[in-house]
Amino acid sequence: MDQTSQIPVEGILRDELAHGDAVLGTITPILGHLVIGSQNSLFSDQIIANIRGMATSLAVQLLTEEAEVRQAQVRDMVATRKDRLANDLLANPAILSHCHALTIERILSDRLHERSAIDPVLSSMLQVLVSSEDSDISSVAMGVLTAQARFMQQQRRMELPVTELPGELFHAAVLVWRTSAGEGSEDITARAEMNLRARYDEGATRLGLMANLATGMGAGARAALSVSHAGVAIFLTALAHLSGQKRDIVILSTNERQLGRFALSLRASGLKPHEVEEQFLLIHPEIALPEGFEQLRVDRAQEMLASSQTVSNGSQQ
Repeated sequence: MDQTSQIPVEGILRDELAHGDAVLGTITPILGHLVIGSQNSLFSDQIIANIRGMATSLAVQLLTEEAEVRQAQVRDMVATRKDRLANDLLANPAILSHCHALTIERILSDRLHERSAIDPVLSSMLQVLVSSEDSDISSVAMGVLTAQARFMQQQRRMELPVTELPGELFHAAVLVWRTSAGEGSEDITARAEMNLRARYDEGATRLGLMANLATGMGAGARAALSVSHAGVAIFLTALAHLSGQKRDIVILSTNERQLGRFALSLRASGLKPHEVEEQFLLIHPEIALPEGFEQLRVDRAQEMLASSQTVSNGSQQ
């Protein structure tokens, strides 16, 4: 077959990817309106409540830092300003999108735990890595285990530690907070920010530890592309790493309206067609891959993902 010729399934997947990108482009503005407003018809109450809860959690933590520097009553300051600061944080598209992705990740973890008995914390892969004779690998794996257990507990309480945010979102949240504090508060917020930054270590976050684990495994990271073996969290991290996408976008690609992106991501990561089908069977048991998918080459899947408008623009939606 001519290496540049397009097989029929590529046209189907390109259309699916374009449609999925269009959907992704509408999520953040619509979700922002719904989270701050009261009409939640397009998203479940669970998703809206969880996102709102995480934003409020971030706001409380930031205001507590400020209150301690001001030597003010924490309860009073939080009660007075938390709702406004939470709204300001949700007005940031990147922060909103991240909270949405974390919510979807937790829902997927719960669903696969109930349906397929995939442990949301201690997967079979993590068990092996924790007991590895390589002390570096076992240490990182233990850190991932602890962080993942903490994440699932925090999600059920609708909490998100500010020190668990990725670096760019940590900086964005701090900027929103400082702006929200208003004129005359620059010295106070600067001192509070310094205290907060002194405790922040991106490499020690759950996402940082899992990224470190995935890159440290080298070619072995391919084994993490089995959701039943690796568990949802590590599977998503490995898929993002090997397909060259942002993790939040990969999480959203597991939605039934992003089937084209999900299939392309799995193939672009090096999985064989029958292995892609196995992952679809676990996450979308009612949906079959398009006819002719087995003819899709890895390099063509990578090219199609790279040309995606969502990836090109670095969207976090």
